[in-house]
Amino acid sequence: MTLDWLKPEIVLGSMMYAIIGVVIFWVSFVIVDKITPYKLWEEIVEHKNVALAIVVGAMCLSIGHIIAAAIHG
Repeated sequence: MTLDWLKPEIVLGSMMYAIIGVVIFWVSFVIVDKITPYKLWEEIVEHKNVALAIVVGAMCLSIGHIIAAAIHG
């Protein structure tokens, strides 16, 4: 068993891709929040809109899956 995954360039590359993925995810979530006619966080937390929370959760999973597929190649 080799420890190739412990090489600094591999670890730093993985960290860079993770940071880029999180930034892209955050930006896309902010864009979706801006194009909706209401504030997502306020609607979910204060008004207890469970249906919207499920839709936002599905959207987050979808965006994360797309970013992971794009990074993975």
